[in-house]
Amino acid sequence: MKKQFFGFLNRLNKAVLPSYSRLDPARLTKFQQAILAFRYYVLIQSKD
Repeated sequence: MKKQFFGFLNRLNKAVLPSYSRLDPARLTKFQQAILAFRYYVLIQSKD
């Protein structure tokens, strides 16, 4: 159940949220860093 939920959330993130993976994390704003961290957390949770 948890893996399915985070898998769905991961697909939703890819479609809706912007990708900041090509940018330097130190130069991102706090809001952009939060989005990047959320996307990373969801990705890791969907892979477990």
